[in-house]
Amino acid sequence: MDRYSPPYEITSAMLARVANISEKLGRIGMISGLEARPHLRRNNRIKSIHSSLRIEANSLSLGQVRDVINGHLVVGEQKEIQEVKNAYAAYEKLPEIDPYSLFDLKRLHGIMTKYLIDESGEFRSGEEGVFNGDQCIFMAPPAKLVSPLMTELFSWMVREKETLHPLILSAVFHYEFVFIHPFADGNGRMARLWHTAILSKWKSIFEFIPIESQIEKFQEDYYKAISACHAQGSSSAFIEFMLLQIESVLDELSAQLLDDENTLSECTKRLLEAMEYNIPYTATALMKKLGLKSRDTLRKNYLTPAIELHAVEMTIPDKPNSRNQRYIKR
Repeated sequence: MDRYSPPYEITSAMLARVANISEKLGRIGMISGLEARPHLRRNNRIKSIHSSLRIEANSLSLGQVRDVINGHLVVGEQKEIQEVKNAYAAYEKLPEIDPYSLFDLKRLHGIMTKYLIDESGEFRSGEEGVFNGDQCIFMAPPAKLVSPLMTELFSWMVREKETLHPLILSAVFHYEFVFIHPFADGNGRMARLWHTAILSKWKSIFEFIPIESQIEKFQEDYYKAISACHAQGSSSAFIEFMLLQIESVLDELSAQLLDDENTLSECTKRLLEAMEYNIPYTATALMKKLGLKSRDTLRKNYLTPAIELHAVEMTIPDKPNSRNQRYIKR
């Protein structure tokens, strides 16, 4: 029996975009990238989660998603709040997983849909369709074919990962995954998460590049590309769409990094360099680390700007002057 290979065609336009993306990644690396900017990494992670959920009709705002992730009380539908918690937990697992492992895919689906569906972490037993709002784009393959189709898809990825460029392989996977629609719920979220997972194994910076936000901006085009691929029996249109969105989001990231370079004051940079991640500090401890004598100077020149950038947060935000207040680098 011939081994299955998803149908697609690599065009000269695709190769040109792959070259452009690689060049832009190199430029971003020269700007002292995201590794030195924990606040940007966290902000982009939150944007990714908010956009991916919003595509699936989650109504929470970006600020509410941020508050849920930061452990603050949010008034909203419990299901939507749980979706945020689950998505954040799943994205946090990215460095640990193997994107070419079907076992890891099912494990992260279990995290993504925890408490939300009965078949969490398991392939669907019923029939499903791909919808854009109320419009059905196409019906997915029968449930009995899901397991063999997913096994074939992952076998293909393992065979091709050393020869096919990750930018193209990840897009082919994304479309094929959406076409198979292997789970009862969470397919869109998992397709976008796994696209990021594949790319982040190639270049770790992709773990914090909000591709999902770009897809949300062009959501209609996203579904049009999927529909076109289904009609043509090839994922070429979707590959072209995703390469365009990745190139665009890298342009935005470059501008964001340059703007951040100019926005971060020397005081804020010193503060972030002095603090360890997720360690609560008193104002007194921070003054000692920074060699400051004035609490007012610490607050005005260091803490307030860092808090406004979401690079540092208070443990008791509702009582900023509490004697038990601590500050945490995020």
